[in-house]
Amino acid sequence: MGIVSQPKLLVVDLEATCWEDKNDTSKVMEIIEIGAVLADSKTLEIMSEFQSFVNPILNPILSDYCLNLTTIKQEEVDSAEMFPSVLARLLDFCGETNDVTLASWGDYDRKQLILDCARFGVQYPFGADHLNIKELFTERKGSKKCGMKKALRILGIPLEGMHHRGLDDARNIFKILAILLNQPESIG
Repeated sequence: MGIVSQPKLLVVDLEATCWEDKNDTSKVMEIIEIGAVLADSKTLEIMSEFQSFVNPILNPILSDYCLNLTTIKQEEVDSAEMFPSVLARLLDFCGETNDVTLASWGDYDRKQLILDCARFGVQYPFGADHLNIKELFTERKGSKKCGMKKALRILGIPLEGMHHRGLDDARNIFKILAILLNQPESIG
């Protein structure tokens, strides 16, 4: 398990504002939900879970596409705290970040966290220690890059919960990671 250098793993999945036209550069994505699973990196036991909606400021009204994709309701983000408060609660939840390896499916979540930290003038708390589980899966499985849902199917793991919801996706991603870390040379 040499890939994980810290005693704790924080598997994060973010949902963000989105639109059907992904090429429309006039719209800026921002986090609307954070889901996370905190686990012991040696035993791979889940220690705790975190879920919170985030109130978006740039595009406060979610698109119909976003509402349908995520099943997040407008009222849920309207009544949520803004990103700095939710990030502070996430940091309280995971404790000292210097003993945490941040992990996510792909690099999007890390990059979006960095962008939202910059947007609000908050220091990005996780440093450079990031585990890209999609890349790890691609290396270990010898397959093309794919989405989380397809990776679950390849591994024969049922998708649990609602896809495109922060905590449910974080749980499913953690299951993939646990398999990869328990079978370091090959999973196929």
